[in-house]
Amino acid sequence: MIQVKENNTVKVNYTGKLSDGQIFDSSEGREPLEFTLGQGQLIPGFEKGLIDMKLNEKKTITIPKAEAYGEVNEQLIQEVNKTELPQDMEPKVGMGLVSKSPDGQEMNLMVVEVKDESIVIDGNHPLAGKDLIFDLEVIEIKDSEPTK
Repeated sequence: MIQVKENNTVKVNYTGKLSDGQIFDSSEGREPLEFTLGQGQLIPGFEKGLIDMKLNEKKTITIPKAEAYGEVNEQLIQEVNKTELPQDMEPKVGMGLVSKSPDGQEMNLMVVEVKDESIVIDGNHPLAGKDLIFDLEVIEIKDSEPTK
């Protein structure tokens, strides 16, 4: 029986949950996720959990934060004076912002606290510092094409 291995292209139905059972992402009601293993498109623990799964197999995997989005980086949490924000902006907790570095790289930020004179922004991935649980179902496995 065919099993998932490195460099296969697979289609997967999935539901991602936090340890408290809260669902943060799911393919339910959408097209299954299709990707090629080994290309770094997904977090390492997700790919590792699929290795050796068989076609139509279902399983639940737990991905430690180190193989997901890593620890929370405190350096990515900063306080910004409201005078540095656009004048017409009304910051709210949970609001997403985009910051551009001098070299043109964009960074997604989230407002985590609004104070009288400033806001606190967090540049960490929203799932940083969390262990993740995924219910997986492999629905298609395509063998990798041999390189010429």
